[in-house]
Amino acid sequence: MTNIKMAWRNVWRNWRRTLIATIAIILGLILLIFMEALIQGSDQAIYGNAVRLYGGNIQVHAPGFKDKASRLPLIPLDNPDEVVEIARALPEVVSVSKRINTGGMVSSREGSYPVHIIAIQPESEASVSLVAKKITQGRFLTADDGDAILIGKQMADLLQVGVGDRILLLGKRKDGSMRQHSMTVVGIFNLGMGDAEKGLVYINLPTAQTLYNLRNQETEVSITLQRVGQEDAVMAAMQPKLTNYEIDTFDTLNPEIRQALETKRVSLAVMGFIVLLMAAIGILNLMLMAVYERTREMGVLAALGLKGRQIMALFLLEGTFIGVVGAVVGCFLSWVLVAAVAQKGIDYSFTDGMGDIYALMGNTIYPYISVSAIINYGIGVIIIAALASLIPSWQASKQEPAEALHHI
Repeated sequence: MTNIKMAWRNVWRNWRRTLIATIAIILGLILLIFMEALIQGSDQAIYGNAVRLYGGNIQVHAPGFKDKASRLPLIPLDNPDEVVEIARALPEVVSVSKRINTGGMVSSREGSYPVHIIAIQPESEASVSLVAKKITQGRFLTADDGDAILIGKQMADLLQVGVGDRILLLGKRKDGSMRQHSMTVVGIFNLGMGDAEKGLVYINLPTAQTLYNLRNQETEVSITLQRVGQEDAVMAAMQPKLTNYEIDTFDTLNPEIRQALETKRVSLAVMGFIVLLMAAIGILNLMLMAVYERTREMGVLAALGLKGRQIMALFLLEGTFIGVVGAVVGCFLSWVLVAAVAQKGIDYSFTDGMGDIYALMGNTIYPYISVSAIINYGIGVIIIAALASLIPSWQASKQEPAEALHHI
């Protein structure tokens, strides 16, 4: 207890130097936590929008689909209504929709292009679909639509068609043969994503069932959850009741999105290491100066009977106290900053046209970080502060009393 009191008193004896070191820790911690919150917010936006675009957080298929997923096999589900009923009973589920996915081509007088044909239930997907929110011409599909089709802006440019024009849709049927049908463009969506706008087209589910020899059948159930991160819990609840189905997350079927996010996370880790290293160097410098300036004091303490390990513990406590003060204040200010910025978000519209990942991120980012993550960063800073004090503390413990007392 005596050492703790002495260490706390010594920390504030030269309060200007301590304040400078503490401010450095606080600023470094704010920068680190805010960047983490920004990355987390952008990840949530990217992943959340990708889920809304490509088919929900969780997708249920018939056995054998996953091995052939890249070929979009038309394997009907045995009882899709059972899957829908089980999914809707879970509190985390926002939307459940039956689908058919197949490959094909669209064509006009300007040319023919390969596409991924997605047949949906518009009434189930309108509230959660990213495409529904990005219609720039015409409208979204409705349950009453027959030979209606949604296409992307870049595909519309390639085909040189607009709302109301007719295009030919060629799609693969259940038996592997191809079926061609004339469709009317009722809507054009603009995602800012070239691949998606050229590669995805949407039609009504009953239309696809008729065209592709799948009457009253579906090949997929798409499940959208309240937020990203609930997938494992929902899958664990569904799996025992749906043993004869393949249940996969969006992440499993589309690993390229997760890989892109992991690349971003590596850059954050490197920057975080640099920030923490700078804070550690600041504390190390502070403690080395304290050891040098208080050499005579250490000689007096040693002459009074204080052992080397006790002197070492004293200086170690001083460095740790600086880390604690910086961590507590830094964590609190970081939480306040993130909460304040998250109210309105950060405008990211300047990233328009910079790539698919940025398009998925949207025009506004809402920083997010959990309280537990903030606490973990604070604990990390305290540990680094203690480690940075080890060398100066060891040097202080090795001072000879006689030499220290004569130090000028």
